[in-house]
This record gives sequence, structure tokens and C-alpha cells, in this order.
Amino acid sequence: MDDAGEIHAFGRSLRRESSVWSRGGEELFSRSSRDEDDEEALRWAALEKLPTYDRARTAVLAMPEGELKEVNVEKLGAQEKHALLQRIAWVGDDHERFLSKFKDRVDRVGIQLPTIEVRYDNLNVEAEAYVGSRGLPTILNTYANVLEGLANALHLTQNKKRKISILHNVSGIIKPHRMTLLLGPPGAGKTSLLLALAGTLPSSLKMSGDIIYNGHTMDEFVPRRSAAYVSQHDLHMAELTVRETVNFSAKCQGIGHRFDLLMELSRREKEENIKPDPEIDIYLKAAATGEQKAEVVTNHILKVLGLDICADTLVGNNMLRGISGGQKKRVTTAEMLVTPGRALFMDEISTGLDSSTTFQIVNSIRQTIHIIGGTAVIALLQPAPETYELFDDIILLSDGQVVYNGPREHVLEFFKSMGFKCPERKGVADFLQEVTSRKDQGQYWINSDETYRYVPVKEFAEAFQSFHVGQAIKSELAVPFDKNGSHPAALKTSQYGASMKELLKANINREVLLMKRNSFVYIFKATQLTIMAIIAMTVFLRINMHHDSVTDGGIYMGALFFGILMIMFNGLAEVGLTIAKLPVFFKQRNLLFFPAWTYTLPSWLIKTPLSLLNVTIWVGITYYGIGFDPNVQRFFRQFLLLFLMNEASSGLFRFIAGLARHQVVSSTLGSFCILIFMLTGGFVLARG
Repeated sequence: MDDAGEIHAFGRSLRRESSVWSRGGEELFSRSSRDEDDEEALRWAALEKLPTYDRARTAVLAMPEGELKEVNVEKLGAQEKHALLQRIAWVGDDHERFLSKFKDRVDRVGIQLPTIEVRYDNLNVEAEAYVGSRGLPTILNTYANVLEGLANALHLTQNKKRKISILHNVSGIIKPHRMTLLLGPPGAGKTSLLLALAGTLPSSLKMSGDIIYNGHTMDEFVPRRSAAYVSQHDLHMAELTVRETVNFSAKCQGIGHRFDLLMELSRREKEENIKPDPEIDIYLKAAATGEQKAEVVTNHILKVLGLDICADTLVGNNMLRGISGGQKKRVTTAEMLVTPGRALFMDEISTGLDSSTTFQIVNSIRQTIHIIGGTAVIALLQPAPETYELFDDIILLSDGQVVYNGPREHVLEFFKSMGFKCPERKGVADFLQEVTSRKDQGQYWINSDETYRYVPVKEFAEAFQSFHVGQAIKSELAVPFDKNGSHPAALKTSQYGASMKELLKANINREVLLMKRNSFVYIFKATQLTIMAIIAMTVFLRINMHHDSVTDGGIYMGALFFGILMIMFNGLAEVGLTIAKLPVFFKQRNLLFFPAWTYTLPSWLIKTPLSLLNVTIWVGITYYGIGFDPNVQRFFRQFLLLFLMNEASSGLFRFIAGLARHQVVSSTLGSFCILIFMLTGGFVLARG
């Protein structure tokens, strides 16, 4: 019994000690958490006292050591920048949570986000082209087309091109907060419709009809900046990584209305004494101010599209190993998603992607459209059933006419009224693609009491106009959109998204990066020039050269002519380098990333030191070795002559590449220019 009593007493003492430890621990940790909360509250109280301008640039940042620190987002150190990017990394991992938190913060102070409604009425797109054998790209047809074009311009002959209708009387409404799927067989006119709606239709196509954004016609704003067209062609700089490609796009397209939104949020929250969510607050400040704003948005988009696993991999091309075709397609999409508040027109973004990846990308876009209130039209060729269910509206095109345009819920009802039914085990998207086809239409006919006959596309289009969805669209188009209801930030009126200084800086940084990645070419050129200079010096070595007669002068002239010719040949490599970058340049220029001069100026400035290096190699090796006048003044005259010749030849070959836009044609023209220079230089063919 005594032993039992001792055991019970020992147990009670242990329980007392454990309870003391537990109470002490709870008190200790709760006191620690309270201290952290108190410190954060004090930091926020200090922030609230700042003016709106300073408060929009100051954030409370948790450092890796656990210390809370007030930082100016515009002027971050390396450690602070790293801590900031780590703090907001969750945004890309949980896109829907971020959007919901952001929308809650905006709604709490009553700010209305900009939205875009696009209307198109009686839209027609036509092309003029030669048909039959005349349309073949033969040498005879090429010369005939050029001569006929000149004669047509002078009104000497009639135009023999035939008009081809691409879109015929297309009408509809694309509303915000709704996802629209554009379906149709190849050649139906999907790309032309998207290009027309985005304001990027080529000048070779003739368009008629009305396209209206929030009640404004296309000449009242800049459509190519208010809308984003994602092409089905993947054109990128092969030598850049995925992150560098998207980051450059973010720098050129700017921050949109993010900074103005941040300032208005800060002002209203201060007036109403509202403490914002710290995570959302620091993300918005980092994405709207400071040098890291493009990097913050880039990291977010890369995670959303699943490109973070290949962010530091070269994009590549046929000759340079890089990312896969599906990843390259997502890079094309990411380029145009880095600027907020734009209508999205996306053309065949699922090419090369598996159904799971396509679903994830479309679902991320759907979350943005539904929560933030964007506008999106996405063309997909054969979407999976689960991807099809993500869309709210359907536009079905065939032979350039609208077969159906309206809510997804009523599309099967319309075709059932026409006598066609989708089988239960058939995907609706596949059914819609095939029901207008002459070859596949018959299998969906359900009126057994009537003999099946082919229903042409024109009959479908006319029937849709009398369908209740078509009638509703017609009635809504008859009532003009109230311009006063358009948000001031919805439509862009400035031509470019950033200042000329920022665009020039972005192009200079990219050009330096490309020159580093192509360093082998420049090292090889310098090595080649060095070898040729040594050979030239040994051929015209001064110990065997005299300067007593006109014949001796001719030898010196030959040495000088050979030097100029070598320097000119050295610039011929610019043809290939320029041709490789031209498709990307034209794409980005047409999308208003930058004006042309901010691209061409850096390519000249950055390569000037290389010209100086090449000329220094040649003159330094050959001048005194050959035995030219030892006067240093004449040494620098020859140096200046060859430097200007190098700059002129490089500029000439870049111009030829931009003019011809084809490797073979450019190389031929470049060689021809060198031949003309040799013949007219006065040495090969003397005047006498």
C-alpha cells in the first residue's frame, strides 16, 4: 500500500509539473504571437499615417530571419527583393484564391473594375486573289503580277483578281464575365474573325461592318492595346529563355491600370479605416511599382500556365534545342496575358497540348474572366468534353457564316429544331464541328418520318436568325451601348504601354543578351579577321615593298583596297542574324510592343564596339607591317576610314535583310552589292 501511495504521489507531482509546463508553454507562445501581432499592428498604424503616394510604395515585409520590416517597394535591395518574391510566390500556386481575395478587397471599398463588351454587326471580310494557274508562284506569274499591279495603280488595265468572301454578314455580342468558345471546321474564317475583332486584320483584307467596344468605334481608341490577340503561330527569339521572353513582353506592355487602381484603393481604405490583406497588398504594390514589377507578373503568369518548370530553358528552334512544342504554345499565350484589363482573342491555343493541360489553362482563364470581369473568345479545334463545359457561350462558324451564337445551354436545342440530335456518347464539340459538314451530317438526322436531305450552312444561318437566341441578339444590337457606362480605364488611348525610355532600355537589354548568346559568331568573325590580317601582312610585307614609283603606289593601293574589302565582307554575317529575328520583330511591332526605332537603334549602338574591335585588329596588325606612312595622324585616318566602312556595310546588309525578308534573296543582293562596290571602287577597273 505504501508503494502504491508513493506511485500515486509521484504521478500527481508529474501531472502538476506537466500542467505547469503546458500552462507556461501556452503563455509563452501566446505572448510571442501577441507580440508579433502587436508589432505588425504598429507597423500598419505607422503606414496609415503616411501620405497616399508614399503608402502605395511602402509595404510590411517579413524577412527570412522572421523580422518585420517596412520597405520601399521601388527601392529594394537584393535580399529584400528575394524575400519579396518568396513572399508572393503563393499567388501562382493558388490563382483562384488570389483572385477572390483581390475582388473582395476591391468590392469592400466600392471600386468598379473596367470591363469590355464587344459588338460586331454585319461584319464582312473579303480578299482579292488570283485563282487557278495564275495563282501559282511561278517566275512568269511573279513578273506578270508585278507588271499588272503597276498597270492597275496607273489605271491602265482592270484588276483581274477575284474577290473571295471570308466572313459574310457576321453579327453578335461578346459580353464580359463570360467565356466564349469559337468553333468551326478549318477554313471557316475563325482566324479572320478574331483578327478583325482584335483590330489586327491585315491591310490586304477588306473589311466592312461595325465593330464596337463599349459603344466606341475602333477609331476612338487603340484596339491593338485594348485587345490582346494570341496567334496560332509561335514566333519567339530562340536564344532567349522562357522567363526572358515573357519578362520582355511585360516590360513593353506596361502595368496597365494597376498603379491607378492601387492609388485609389489606398486612398479609399485610408478614408474608411480599412486594413487590407497583407499578402494581396504587398503583391499589388510589387506588381505596380518598382523595377521588379515585370518580374512579379512574369512569375505569376508562368506558374499559372505551368511554365515555371522550364522558365530558365531556352525557347529554341529547329537548329537550337529548347522547350517542347506544347510549352512553346503556352509561351505565346503568356506573352499576351501579362497586361490586365484587356479583351482576349485566342487562336488555337491548344495545338500541341494534351487535354489535361488545355483544361488547366482554360480553367485559369475562366477564373480570371468570371471573378475579375474580363472578356475572352477562344478558338479551339477539338476541345475535350470537360474543357467544353468551362465555356458559357458558343460561336459556331462555317463557310464564313454564323450558324449559332449564344449560350451553351441552348445550342443542342437549336439543332434539334433543325432535325439533328447529338448522340449521348458523342462529345458536343465534335457534334457541332460535324453537323454542318456534307459528309458527316446525315448520321445525326432524327426525323425518321422525313427523307434526309443535306441542310446547307446558309439555311442554318437563316434559321438561327428566327431562333429565340438569334432574336434576342438582334434586339440587343438594335439598342446602342451607353458610352457613359464605359469605365475610363477600359479602353486604351495611348499607342504604347510604357514610356519611350523604358522601351529603349528593354530593347537594349535584350540586344545585349542576344549578343552574349550569339558570342560564338562574333568571336569567330574576329578570329577570321585576325587570320586574314596576318595573311595580308605577309603578302604585302614592308621588307619587300618599295615606294619609288607609280607601280609601288599601286601595290599600296591594292593593300588598302583589300583591307576595305575584308572589312566589308565581315559585315555580311549581319544578313543571317537579322533575317532570323525579323518574324519576331514584325509580330511585336504590329502588336504595339515598341516603335521600330527603339529596336533598330540598339542593334546599331550595341554593335559599334564590335566594329571598333574588328577595325583595331585589322589596322593594328597590317598598318605598320605593310609599311604605310608611319605618321600616327595617317594611322588614325585609315582607322576612321575602315571603321566608317564597317558601320556602313553592316547597316547596308541589315537594310537588305529587312527589305528582302528572305535568306536566299538577301544573300544574293548582299553579294551583288559587294560586286558593285568592287567594280566601282576604281581599283579592279581603273579609270584609264
